[in-house]
Amino acid sequence: MLRVHFTGLDLARLRLAGDPDALWETVLSLHRLRDKQGESIFGDWRSETRTRLNGETRLLAPLVPSRGYFPDFLTPPEGVLGLDSGMQALRETPGERVHRELGRLSTARTLPAWIRSMAEGDDRAFAKLTGALQAYHEAAIAPYWQHIQAQIEADRAVRGRALLDGGADALLSSLPPMMRWRAPVLEADYPVDRDVHLNGRGLLLVPSFFCRRTPVTYQDPDLTPVLVYPARHMSESAPAVQTAPRSLGKLVGHTRSAVLGSIGGGCTTSELARRVGVSAASASQHAGVLREAGLVLTLRNGSAVMHTLTPLGAALLRGGHKSPQLARRTPQSSIPERSTPATMLQSPGG
Repeated sequence: MLRVHFTGLDLARLRLAGDPDALWETVLSLHRLRDKQGESIFGDWRSETRTRLNGETRLLAPLVPSRGYFPDFLTPPEGVLGLDSGMQALRETPGERVHRELGRLSTARTLPAWIRSMAEGDDRAFAKLTGALQAYHEAAIAPYWQHIQAQIEADRAVRGRALLDGGADALLSSLPPMMRWRAPVLEADYPVDRDVHLNGRGLLLVPSFFCRRTPVTYQDPDLTPVLVYPARHMSESAPAVQTAPRSLGKLVGHTRSAVLGSIGGGCTTSELARRVGVSAASASQHAGVLREAGLVLTLRNGSAVMHTLTPLGAALLRGGHKSPQLARRTPQSSIPERSTPATMLQSPGG
């Protein structure tokens, strides 16, 4: 188990990354490429990615084993600014740090000669690493980047709404079920038993498309505290499609009623069009009308667009069956349904 210990100052300095981290996604996707879980989400991605690879996985596998430690310098904080910024920071890693972290890796396994040379400061070996990472990213991540961004935006919408409604406490309580907020400690499933004391430095939460099962953090306790956690995929959103009350169709029209119900926990325009059975242009138009009415929030990140319900839209969709006051007085357990798993990582659409 991982235990992250907060102080009041750490709660005030709790942050949520604004974008997916290019290098965390690159490194963690190596795990997904080699395991066989999550076939409904990653199956097509695995098949397509393998056809574009040219030996990069073989080179990187000793640095990023299927389980256990991989060097912290592979995922510098600048990765959240994009691949170019992350790779530049990676190239500027001090040689002493590379030597130290690769030495930690070598205690668990025998490393290939080129990695041992890199640990001793061989610039050509380090260039071999950065070249392999760049080529792997271009094959495995870049073709799907818009889709990854849309998924991260949907997760951020859920966390942001929790933060607005209840502050840092609600945000930490909203994290995936393998993470449990028991103030002042955030507990998480983890391969080993470990305590992280933030000591007023705060914590950066980084939602990740390719992180699964357990969160990930730096091994070095002196680095800026970061916790990478599994972003909620659309197939895990609760619920993806909700049946709207019949009266709502009379009020806003049956198609817009279906659009409102299909947005659920969040979706892109192309996903919304598929769910409702209309064209992407029609889905965008209906979402726009609902947005102007204050029922839908549309988040844009570059060319990626994500629609989520506003509290008013969610209340209208529920049909006003319970007032907020009654809901607070009569709490009920709510276990969200799983939506029908959709094939993920098809062509990234808006």
